Amino acid sequence: MTSDLPTPTAPLRIGTRGSPLALAQAHETRDRLAAAFDLPLGAFEIVVIKTTGDRVLDRPLKEIGGKGLFTREIEADLLGGRIDIAVHSMKDMPVEQPAGLLLDCFLPREDVRDAFVSPSAAGLADLAPGTKVGTSSLRRKAQLLNRRPDLEVVEFRGNVQTRLRKLEEGVAACTFLAMAGLNRLGMTHVAAAAIAPEEMLPAIAQGAIGVERRLDDTRAGAMLEAIHHRETGQRLAAERAFLGALDGSCETPIAGLAELDGGMLRLRGEILRTDGSEALSEDRTAPVEAGAELGRTMARDLLARAGAGFFDWR
Repeated sequence: MTSDLPTPTAPLRIGTRGSPLALAQAHETRDRLAAAFDLPLGAFEIVVIKTTGDRVLDRPLKEIGGKGLFTREIEADLLGGRIDIAVHSMKDMPVEQPAGLLLDCFLPREDVRDAFVSPSAAGLADLAPGTKVGTSSLRRKAQLLNRRPDLEVVEFRGNVQTRLRKLEEGVAACTFLAMAGLNRLGMTHVAAAAIAPEEMLPAIAQGAIGVERRLDDTRAGAMLEAIHHRETGQRLAAERAFLGALDGSCETPIAGLAELDGGMLRLRGEILRTDGSEALSEDRTAPVEAGAELGRTMARDLLARAGAGFFDWR
């Protein structure tokens, strides 16, 4: 392995989106690999790839294709050999990978909570009826309207910096961001409050970074194995099995969170009508090794409780 490690003249190419948060995640991946193998940072090259989700900002995600909008171009470059590994926010990732690609490396998970962000309000309870709340997430919209149907939700897309600018411009009185992203950007002060999972269950895999590679690239596989965080992988196995069994997409309000306690895994899951008028949830535990099966079983049971027509897209 030592003779096959990347060098400044033959660097390992790391593919990523170009937002400040995506770059921070790519740099974290690079830094962990450099430390694990005692390599200079010059042995890695960050390759910025613009995705459909980055280019089309004037329409809701569900109108331009749902899940995969932030990954397709990156995965095409990975399959084509233009990059060696790809760094993703796991909550953007479809459950199924394209043939020839493997996603089996996860970095230690950050704070899973949503952040309430507002220049004037300390929390949801402070918002007057009719207040405009900005979000592009169907999950957050449905959860918000389930709890506060008196509020108005407006479309609010863009990276962290763009959304903060929209708040300053008065497009909305408040919005939600992921605490993980704010932490990684050194912008924790932006959050007026962190919202407990008991109040707003997060998106599947929120706060987790995944690193994708080609299935036949044994060098990348060996390098990524050295930085893989086993506990995060166990938690995501349960959450993504839950998502997969629900056929989750950007058109589907789904939330879920797995947590470990010794050899046991607790999984909380929630599905909502897109207008927030109804929410169904489950909270179960199982041995860690049975996490994926727990996720699938919970999904099937929730769908049975929901019945036909629960989701607008069914």
